Amino acid sequence: MQKQNFHSIQKDLHIWSHCLKMSIVIFCSAKITAMNIEEIREYCISKPGVSEGFPFNDTALVFKVAGKMFALLDLSEEARGISLKCDPELAIDLREQHSEVTPAWHFNKQHWNGVDIKGSVSNTLLKEWIDHSYTIVVDSLPKSKREFL
Repeated sequence: MQKQNFHSIQKDLHIWSHCLKMSIVIFCSAKITAMNIEEIREYCISKPGVSEGFPFNDTALVFKVAGKMFALLDLSEEARGISLKCDPELAIDLREQHSEVTPAWHFNKQHWNGVDIKGSVSNTLLKEWIDHSYTIVVDSLPKSKREFL
């Protein structure tokens, strides 16, 4: 009897071990949910020299560095997206690779992308794109303004 219990326990442990491995694989391969509005806002304002405001209307939250816009977060219920400055060649690549990325509405389509934050863009990618937008604007500032960041 004891020998049977040992084999039964060993079999159960093998099954549980397999289940655990499968759970880890499923968890690790799952897409990370997109950042919410509060997380995006916190990330943007954490950057050096950033200010925020509503210069256009009460649903378009604009982020600027040294007075120059690098992001616009649409807070309206129907849109929920962010517009980000982007290198023109990269902008085209991102639009081709990600269905959530489109030319930004009311912006120069060559230099601005709109990102649907209700989609499946990961936190990591969105942060990279915010960083890229911020860097483009900072790099375009005169040296005297960059020194204060």
